[in-house]
Amino acid sequence: MYKMIVLDLDDTLLRDDHTISERTKEALMKAQDLGVKVVLASGRPTYGMRSIAKELLLHQYGSYILSFNGGKIIHCESEEELFSSTLSVETVEKLYLISKEEGIHIHTYMGDEIITESMNEFTDIEGELTGMNIREVKSFVSSVNEPVVKLLMMTNPEELKVIEKKLQERLHGELSVMRSKPYFLEFTEADVTKGTSLHTLIQKLGIEQREVMAFGDSYNDLAMIEFAGLGVAMGNAPEDIKERADMVTDTNMNDGIAKVIEEYILSVKQK
Repeated sequence: MYKMIVLDLDDTLLRDDHTISERTKEALMKAQDLGVKVVLASGRPTYGMRSIAKELLLHQYGSYILSFNGGKIIHCESEEELFSSTLSVETVEKLYLISKEEGIHIHTYMGDEIITESMNEFTDIEGELTGMNIREVKSFVSSVNEPVVKLLMMTNPEELKVIEKKLQERLHGELSVMRSKPYFLEFTEADVTKGTSLHTLIQKLGIEQREVMAFGDSYNDLAMIEFAGLGVAMGNAPEDIKERADMVTDTNMNDGIAKVIEEYILSVKQK
């Protein structure tokens, strides 16, 4: 029996209009009624995940948010922070200089705001996704004067794919570098991923790896898909993600999550 369902948000739990389908929501609520923990795991900052957690009543079921690609673990009911990872101001400055070398945009998060030195279409997308205010500053390095959980670099997908490989090699062992969307390249502390954060969480809860089901569609989901007892790639995921998952379900637009939960959790319980 699975005891935990872990869900990426964008292009996984959420449809293209950023809503949860009624069938998927019903399946998740039934699973929670059976005692299964539903955990949200996203590259989004915590602020940008709260409304979805509230819609699924995660606070009532005592469940969790893994935000910033696993950089934070938050208990939805108590607001207790079980885990937090940050990047130093020195690392922020280093990444800022790299972004200038590569000629691409960069932003980060402080409080409930997105901080950027230059407004751009990609930061606008992040603002829309998370509901966070964007603050344009004169000096990124001077403004980001405290440790942050995560930074993003952004440009068109073709260029970013090349930069991702280059920076993964350059920063190997120093930082985690991965794409969450084709145009978002995310930086967190070394060895911090959705997979490592999930491992930390289940150890605290006494849940075994084989009892975890995880759903995702992108490269920042790969660590948790491979970690979970049942790692599920969405039908809209890239082929190389699908190849490394235990199974592939339908797309985020066709109730891919609900179909797996109904078969592997709800129907099993009924029997």
